[in-house]
Amino acid sequence: MGEALAAEHGQTAAPGTKPSLAQRRKAALRLEIAGEAVRLFAAQGVTRTTGDQIAQAVGISARTLWRHFPSKESCVLPLLAAGLEFAVEQLGHWPAETGLLEFVTESCRDGQLPAAAPAILDLIRMTSTDPALRAVWLQAHDDALPVLAELLARRSGGSADELRIKVHAATINGALRAAAEESARRYADAPEAAGNEITTCLLAALRAASEGLPY
Repeated sequence: MGEALAAEHGQTAAPGTKPSLAQRRKAALRLEIAGEAVRLFAAQGVTRTTGDQIAQAVGISARTLWRHFPSKESCVLPLLAAGLEFAVEQLGHWPAETGLLEFVTESCRDGQLPAAAPAILDLIRMTSTDPALRAVWLQAHDDALPVLAELLARRSGGSADELRIKVHAATINGALRAAAEESARRYADAPEAAGNEITTCLLAALRAASEGLPY
C-alpha cells in the first residue's frame, strides 16, 4: 500500500507481516473517529461540527484527536481510504490471463465486493457540496494512484514510471471515483442498496474506461 493509504489502517509493518497490536488499535481508533465524524457531519452539517464534538462522541480528548488528524474534515479519510484499499487489494488478485472487466464481473458474481456502508455513501455525497471534504476525497484518490501504478507495473512486467502505466492507473482510479460518486447519488434514498446494485455502477464505469476515447 502507499504510505498515506497504509497509514489510515495501521499498515506500517513490513510487507508480508501482520500489523502490530498497537498499529491495529490505532487503525481501529481512527476508523471510529471517522464514523463519528460522518455521523455528526450528516446530522448537523460540517460547518457546525467541531473537533471537540467529534472527540467527545468517541470518548477521547481533543488533543488526542488532533494527534491523529490535522483538521476535522480529514477525520473522514480512513473511511474514504477503506474503499480504495479494498479495491486495490482485490486487483492484487487479478489473474494475468483475465481481462479487467471479466475479473470484476466474476468478483461481483462471487460476492467478493461488499455493499457500501450507508455512512460511506453519505460521506461521498457530502464531498460533492463541501470543498474541504472534497479535498480529502481527492487526496484519498491521489494517494491511491501510485499504488495502482505499482500494481499494474508488477502485472505487466513494466515500470510504474512508464507513462502508459501511469495513464492506465489514472484511468482505473478515475473510474473507481466516478463509480463511487454515481453510486452515492443513485442510492441516496436507498441506503440498504445491495452490493450487486452498487457494483453495477463500477462495471459501467470500467466498461466506459476500457472503450477508450471516443475520438
